[in-house]
Amino acid sequence: MPAYRPTSPDALVDLCVEAVTRRPGVVVAGIDGADAAHPTDLAARVAQVLRTTGRAAAVVAVGDYVRPASVRKEYGHTDTESYRTMWFDWAALDREVVTALRAERRWLPRLWDPVTDRSPRDRPRPAAPDQVVLLAGPMLLGRGLDLAPTVRLEMSAAALRRRTPESDHWTVDAVLEHAAQVGDIADLTVRYDHPDRPAVIDGRTG
Repeated sequence: MPAYRPTSPDALVDLCVEAVTRRPGVVVAGIDGADAAHPTDLAARVAQVLRTTGRAAAVVAVGDYVRPASVRKEYGHTDTESYRTMWFDWAALDREVVTALRAERRWLPRLWDPVTDRSPRDRPRPAAPDQVVLLAGPMLLGRGLDLAPTVRLEMSAAALRRRTPESDHWTVDAVLEHAAQVGDIADLTVRYDHPDRPAVIDGRTG
């Protein structure tokens, strides 16, 4: 069993910042966590600290790269398999963020608005020479995206169900199935059942 070390929310941010700052030039990092873990909140805190050090940093939410409703809800509004395999446009994330940042020094902040079910018409943003973009959202790892460093916010089934709105409980099994299928491949794994009392695995931040 892996040995977890208790830490604090602020220290977790510092660990993430340290893992990023060890990498020069353009960095595309990943924070994988169910919506219940609020991975974009952690990403935003990390980006904020990076900017105070003079590093250009921004967050891209996986939730802003969903497929149109006609595709992602083809098999119903609460289909677990669709949520795991069809809900998010991983190819577009790779093309418009990961590859675009490294090859063209630009990235697209948002692709599709799930509320209006249309494009938000964002324009690509130019990247600084030391640009950091943190991708954050559910089921991010194991998608073939070239991300480094990577962080996984690990939550138990009980914690996921406790922290997920009842209307979204149907997504929990998909998140758990994906985590089991992918395994622990993150650079930093965080036990996150209690976000105010996280715990990390030593030696996983390299």
